[in-house]
Amino acid sequence: MKLRVLAFATAGDALGAEETEIELPEGADLAALEELLTARCPALAPLWPRLAVAVEGVIARGNPTLRDGQEVALLPPVSGGSGAEAAALVDGPIAVDELVGAVRSPARGAVTLFLGTVRDRHDGRRVEYLTYAAYRKMALAALRAIAAELTAAGSDLAVAIHHRLGRVPAGEPSVAIVTAAPHREAAYAASRAALERLKREVPIWKKEHFAGGGAAWREEEALAARGASGRRAPGADG
Repeated sequence: MKLRVLAFATAGDALGAEETEIELPEGADLAALEELLTARCPALAPLWPRLAVAVEGVIARGNPTLRDGQEVALLPPVSGGSGAEAAALVDGPIAVDELVGAVRSPARGAVTLFLGTVRDRHDGRRVEYLTYAAYRKMALAALRAIAAELTAAGSDLAVAIHHRLGRVPAGEPSVAIVTAAPHREAAYAASRAALERLKREVPIWKKEHFAGGGAAWREEEALAARGASGRRAPGADG
């Protein structure tokens, strides 16, 4: 059977490609795919304990049997969104005014805007820009779920999240979160919850590009535990 394997950030670097096709015997499981990929690309070996793996856009738990034609994605810990959609991934500057307009109404007296902007320094080094990469269909689904669930949890609450992909210069926003509610407490709480969930649940990665050359991926938040079958959860001790 043939599988389409996607690899992001450091996993893509180790694999030597962001996408490849792998052949395995019928009935092979996730452990067999891991063994084959590691044999072909030894640089993947130290990454497995911290990777999440998604099969057809859903984080895999345990050691599932794979089927012909499936898409398998290798997901390192994430870096933790134009139009007026509640949740979006955009490839250029975020249209902040449109995003605010999408949630405000005369009944919502409190509107909060959070902008996550690219810092120009990290660990004493000057950062010129970041590049953001995403497992798009899974990231967009996760953003939509966060916005919808938070919106449904409040009374006349609205939440919108846009995240930018590609190159983002220092000083420019990479993410915008807008919340609106009749009262400020609900708007503040929803904004904080949206940001914290985005950092934990959405497969978006960032690479820092430094003045004078050099670049590094930032991978900090594990997306999910791999479950049973003898693998450690990402970030586990030992």
